[in-house]
Amino acid sequence: MSERSRRTGAAVLVGALLLASCATGERAPDDPADGAAHGRRVAAHRVEHLRVKVLKTFPHDPRAFTQGLEMAGDTLYEGTGISGRSSVRAGPLGRKPTVRTTLPAPLFGEGVTVLGRTLWQLTWRNRTAIERDARTLAELRRVPYQDDGWGVCFDRARHRLVTSDGSSRLTFRDPRTLTKTGEVAVTEEGRPVTELNELECVGAAVYANVLFTDRIVRIDPASGAVTASIDASGLLRDDELVPGSTLNGITAVPGTRQFLITGKFWPRMFRVALSPT
Repeated sequence: MSERSRRTGAAVLVGALLLASCATGERAPDDPADGAAHGRRVAAHRVEHLRVKVLKTFPHDPRAFTQGLEMAGDTLYEGTGISGRSSVRAGPLGRKPTVRTTLPAPLFGEGVTVLGRTLWQLTWRNRTAIERDARTLAELRRVPYQDDGWGVCFDRARHRLVTSDGSSRLTFRDPRTLTKTGEVAVTEEGRPVTELNELECVGAAVYANVLFTDRIVRIDPASGAVTASIDASGLLRDDELVPGSTLNGITAVPGTRQFLITGKFWPRMFRVALSPT
């Protein structure tokens, strides 16, 4: 294990807090018939192995405990966490946010996603989601949210929200009421992928950060199968990492096949392309 992995895994500031919310995942079936079916599913879902290629680097607030990242048009939105320090901010890429709002304690901010004129912000264990004006970030209303809030993205083609809760499950929700409309278990070659965190919906796929790793997975939300494993290691120097630093934050750059990625307490954000390893 590298020094970077040890330091990232030792996220002492919030690691124990966040891991407490993670589900353990399900075991693969032992029945031979189930095993045969599993083998067919594995054959049908080969996992592509990709790596990020850095195209450009931007400054990032090293005090931001990044929980959600999204780019809509020319505006970059970021949601941050920690009770008493949670916020949503928005502005042009590469510049300081032009608008910002904070959440009062004990609210612990989590993922954000934009739906045209409005924005949803989840909270972790406060059982609340907040709808905001996407331009001003003013709070419009609060809606009960019965699960742990982690990541969220808007699947425009299917007009639904996709959410994570730190388990191996993605949940689909009505974008107006947040009512559950379905869910899918995420597996990689038949094995559950747990600790799914920040999400980004791109076309028919969902990209998810895997907590406390340098890995992003691309998921087929119809089957739950991981179709690509993306290596995002080595972006920061060891001396840029602090307790709690971990990759978290991915958003597609509109009109391109590129992404912006960053992490909790990271001093930099990266515009990247994905290429085969």
